[in-house]
Amino acid sequence: MSEQTSRPTGQAAEPSSGKDAGEPVRQAPEQPTGPDAGEPAGQDAREPAGLDARKPTGHAPEQPTGQAAEPSSGKDAREPAGEPSRAERVAGLRPGYLADLAEGTGRFFEPPRTTCPWCGSGRLTTRLRTTDLLQHKPGRFLLDRCDACGHVFQNPRLSEAGLEFYYRDFYDGLGEKRLGDTFGGRTRMYRDRAESMLPYDSVPKNWLDVGTGHGHFCATAREVLPGTAFDGLDFTDGVELAAREGRVEHGYRGAFPDLAPELAARYDVVSMFHYLEHSTDPDRELRAAWQAVRPGGHLLIEVPDPQSRYARLLGRWWLPWLQPQHLHFVPVANLRHRLAELGFTVVAQQHAEPHDPVDLLAAVWLALDHAAPREDAPWLPRAPGALRRAGRTALLLAGIPVLVLATLLDRFAVRPLAHRLGVSNAYRLVARRD
Repeated sequence: MSEQTSRPTGQAAEPSSGKDAGEPVRQAPEQPTGPDAGEPAGQDAREPAGLDARKPTGHAPEQPTGQAAEPSSGKDAREPAGEPSRAERVAGLRPGYLADLAEGTGRFFEPPRTTCPWCGSGRLTTRLRTTDLLQHKPGRFLLDRCDACGHVFQNPRLSEAGLEFYYRDFYDGLGEKRLGDTFGGRTRMYRDRAESMLPYDSVPKNWLDVGTGHGHFCATAREVLPGTAFDGLDFTDGVELAAREGRVEHGYRGAFPDLAPELAARYDVVSMFHYLEHSTDPDRELRAAWQAVRPGGHLLIEVPDPQSRYARLLGRWWLPWLQPQHLHFVPVANLRHRLAELGFTVVAQQHAEPHDPVDLLAAVWLALDHAAPREDAPWLPRAPGALRRAGRTALLLAGIPVLVLATLLDRFAVRPLAHRLGVSNAYRLVARRD
């Protein structure tokens, strides 16, 4: 899961500095968004994952940390004085969520496709059936795989109403503090991403990070490239915060394809870190990137690798499936081919470097969290009682030794061999615009 939340919408964000005060605010059509969700059709909600034939981190919010979820009641010690407690916020949001769910979840999905959105083939098979394993919002999600090109995609896909419902309180609202802490602490990963550009352009003048979220990557990348001006683009108000905090020089709020014409040939580098998998139309995003990158400039893309062996071995517990937020999983050969068609030359392909060593930890955490009684959430009919809260705490505490073991295996046993073993959970491409 990534800080990137790739469903752009809305207007260009007004940065707090570095922006001409007279520059007009652009208003793009609003497009909702949506996080992970429910239980697979025809499958027991508690069924352990095996080698499922069909199936969502980004980086998910980025990968989970293995920490127990915040308590469902009482005041969070991290909340500023005078702020409502999490329990109070949940209670205030509950009527709205229950009203949204009163008519069921059918309106959250578009009609199923019968052809592959990447190549048009009708040879589709079920890859995965799963539920929302992070927020536990109601719903069942299906991923199809195209037997012709290997593209994996959510089918049926979330509708605009579904995107809004499932993204709500994930990257913002109730989820903002938790994910903000996660993204803000990933300095080493952000430095590695910035350094991956050095062999191809060691002194880019300007860089646009698409799906920038709160701008943590840009803030870290500036330490690697102090002479580079970093701008950010996102559909959430996180980009406005990034501009106010000075993490980006200019913040653009809206849909990248809608804003691309005004950014034409402006950037030496455009980056999309765990962004394309969130998009309803990855090809449209790639065409927008071609517009924004100047001739001779570079496009830097990082996405989950649907061909990772972990995707099969861990089944629904593989974090990068991240349902229902991740809509598309593009095999590396498909993406390389499309970039070439658009007029890019791929100059680097990496698998070991973008691998995030959390797969086993995340799988154990997701399984424990799934088995435990739910923490309070506004989409539940009522808050859990004291007995259920105690049962949840006991189960999560009992799982700590397994979480520690999984962390050690991820970091010290698997990470050095991830590419050789074929379990890298992401790949990265650097492409030059011809």
